[in-house]
Amino acid sequence: MMALGGTIGAGIFQGSSSSIHIAGPSVLITYLIGGLILLVVMRGLAAIALRYPQATTIKGLIEPILGPFAGYVAGWIYWLDWVLVMAAETAAASTFLQYWFPSVPLWVLALLVATAMTILNLTPVRIFGETEYWLAAVKIVTLSLFIIFGAIVLATRYSGSRISDNLVGHGGFFPHGIGGVAAAMLVVMFSFGGIEMIGMTLGETENPEQTIPRAARNVIVRILLFYLLPIAVIVCLIPWSQVGGTQSPFVMVFSQIGIPYVGGIMNFVMLTAVLSAINTGMYATSRMLYTQAMDGFVPKLFRKTNQHNVPVTALLFSTIFLYVGVAVAFFAGSNTFNDLMVIPGYTVMMVWMLLLLSQWRNAGAKPTTILALAALVAIFIAVIATSAVAGTIVSFGCVAVIAISYLFTRAKS
Repeated sequence: MMALGGTIGAGIFQGSSSSIHIAGPSVLITYLIGGLILLVVMRGLAAIALRYPQATTIKGLIEPILGPFAGYVAGWIYWLDWVLVMAAETAAASTFLQYWFPSVPLWVLALLVATAMTILNLTPVRIFGETEYWLAAVKIVTLSLFIIFGAIVLATRYSGSRISDNLVGHGGFFPHGIGGVAAAMLVVMFSFGGIEMIGMTLGETENPEQTIPRAARNVIVRILLFYLLPIAVIVCLIPWSQVGGTQSPFVMVFSQIGIPYVGGIMNFVMLTAVLSAINTGMYATSRMLYTQAMDGFVPKLFRKTNQHNVPVTALLFSTIFLYVGVAVAFFAGSNTFNDLMVIPGYTVMMVWMLLLLSQWRNAGAKPTTILALAALVAIFIAVIATSAVAGTIVSFGCVAVIAISYLFTRAKS
């Protein structure tokens, strides 16, 4: 549920609008390609977790195979990934809350969200997990109903010619060519980011040698279902050219079906979606920073835990960056979500490539691993070619700073 919660956030409910607008109906191919790559990544993650049961985070899975430098870089870029995701999701949460509280400033709502989620994460991990379970459940139920209602409408109200017209009648299935598919991959990869969260729960999961492989196998199927099927419903019911504005495509479809109060209902669902992603992000950043402290790469004070064994100092430090990120996000204007997804889109692909390299070293050169790694590298290059130069420079600059910092932290240790 944590992997589903971290993945099914604003990326599907809000980011799908951007990906459909960029690629048109061919966005289905981007989600399918991304899902197949992640299938290999998750199988590799599960296999490594079985071989190295002492690992407690993704860093602990990569480091024994690729070395301390790779583990260090993976840990910090993953921390950076989730810090920015939390900022983007908190910004989105405040806008959803303003639907009901229009007179309250966005920054006040953002502060309330950040404070509430911080307090929740300071409680025992059992309470955190239970909360995440129910937040994720709301999203899953909503997507399930969306798929069912959409299928009913397609089967009863739409003729084959109308569906065909929506899919190919507005510039074709590839309205922006292969370049549109490549450009949409950044949004798609950002949306799928979070599925690897299974690797962050190793240290606090009962019987991880049994639980993690089973979760890795099952979650990828559910992710594909909860992304591919809803997107298929959207592009079959609505011309892709009408998607891409401020309104969520899910609201557009539910309104077309005739569900009353759809605006308020979907606003609530999207709020729970982003709260779930923030919740997951706080868990990921605090555990990763705690692991870096245990390995001696950051001051010992980040090893401090409270009476519930929650790494409180690491959590609060990550939360400080969350507040800063939210403030910057609001100054950025209406393109906050797109602006903030650039760096996480890059960093999560880097983590997946490191996991695939680890799987290669762990189990040998299997065709699926090689093919998935080659596809991911090709997508990475295509994203560089189609993304804004400024976002790419900032992303690689952050990674370079992290890599260089290893030399200084290693010298001190």
